[in-house]
Order: sequence, then C-alpha cells, then structure tokens
Amino acid sequence: MVSKKRGRKSVPSPDRQISLPGKAVPKGTQRLQRLLAAAGFGSRRQCEELILAGRVEVDGRVVTELGAKADATRSEIRVDGLLIQFPELVYYAVYKPPGAVSTTRDPSGRTRVIDLVPETEARVFAVGRLDLHSEGLMLLTNDGELAYRLTHPRFGVPKRYRVVVAGVPTQEVIRKLLKGVHLAEGIARAKSVRILKKYRQSAVLDLTLCEGHNREIRRMLARFGHKVYKLKRLGIGPLSLGKLRPGEYRVLTPAEVTALKEAAGLSVEKVS
Repeated sequence: MVSKKRGRKSVPSPDRQISLPGKAVPKGTQRLQRLLAAAGFGSRRQCEELILAGRVEVDGRVVTELGAKADATRSEIRVDGLLIQFPELVYYAVYKPPGAVSTTRDPSGRTRVIDLVPETEARVFAVGRLDLHSEGLMLLTNDGELAYRLTHPRFGVPKRYRVVVAGVPTQEVIRKLLKGVHLAEGIARAKSVRILKKYRQSAVLDLTLCEGHNREIRRMLARFGHKVYKLKRLGIGPLSLGKLRPGEYRVLTPAEVTALKEAAGLSVEKVS
C-alpha cells in the first residue's frame, strides 16, 4: 500500500530547481475547451466534459457547445460559478510507484500521483496515465495545451517503457507488434521493440509507443501469450525518468520544458 504523504523531492543541482516563468493566458479568440485547459481544469477532453455538463458560463450564459469560442481578455468565463484564473505554468516529473493511481479523483481513497507533488494554487493534473500496477515517469502540469499534444496520437510523441514479460517473444511476435495489433479502440502498434535480456521463462523488453490506449502494452502482449510481470515508463519524448526513485518528483528545467514543447510541435522561444 502506498503512503499518502507528499512525495520526496529529488535533490538535483540548484539550477535544476528553476521553473519556466509565464502565465498560460491564450491570446485572441480560442475554443472554450482550450481556454479551460490553459486555466488548469485538465486536459482538453476533460474540459469538453465540463462544457457538455453545462458547468461553464461565458458572460453569464451557460455554454454547452464544444465549438464555442471566447477571448479570455474580454469575456468573463466561469466554471461552477467560479471565475477562471490563469496561474503560473508549473511542470513536474514524478516517479509513480506501483499502487498509486493516475486519476484526479479516487473514491477508494488510494494515493494519487498528484498527492506526490507540493500543494499549490495551480490545478496540476497528470499527462496521460499509467495503470495501478505500473510505475515510472509521469508529467504533472497545468499546461493544458502541452498535455493535449503529448497525449494525442496525432502528434506522435513517443513514450518509452521497460517491460518484463513471461516467455521470450519471437521475431514473428515482434514483427506483429510493429505492424499493429487490433484492439477495441483500433489498431495499436509499437514504434520499436528490443529484447534486452532473455531468461529461461521470461524476457526484458525495451518498447516504445506513440499512442496511449488503456493498458495498451499489457493487452498487446497478452494477444501473444506474454503476460506482463512489470512495466516501467522510462521516458516521454525527450524527458527521461533519470535518477528519480519511486515517489520522488522534481521541477523541470526551462530547457526540458522547451524540448517537450518542440517535440509536441509547439512554437517556443529558445531557452539559453
């Protein structure tokens, strides 16, 4: 069982404690879900659910259309009656331990990944998910636009994993993983698969995906009779787990944030 006390902060050099300055205020007229995401209400998909549920008002009028737009500098936008604010952007790399949940709410009272970082006024949320038994790198932020691009398959940002499986996959199985496996949501395919170690009844794989279906790796490998014993995410685009230990977090450097945005196709100013 995972303890619910706040995560330990890793101890990098002082220059790695810097966060990227600036507010997440979009310029000009934007889709409403994008504005809510920028204000830290979650991913675009989560913000679309807020709109559809009738919880969003623009200048005193309830808006339920996903195509609605607004200008944050001219309109009064409220969620559940509260005026939205655009906080400072924050970015955390977190080592999610097994047993912690990636969701923002958990009726069972289990430790959430967001419980592992400091409490701030900013509404941080996890970018993508790792299932209950998986571990490794997660990004927590209130930057909704970056979160959207890192998780949407259209932008093709790779996620790298270390996977321990039952049995040793054959070259034919690896070929099929690269070609694509039919799941209920569609075809899931690995970008790369390497066998790092072989044992008599198991193997260690290095596997990279550019998608994010629920329990995708476990389901793909199960199709070929390879049960996943352990799954650990090592990287998201250019961001790596590094020396973080289970339950630890660290603030991303400006250079890391810039690299992530570039990988996601966002236009950013270079950080020296």
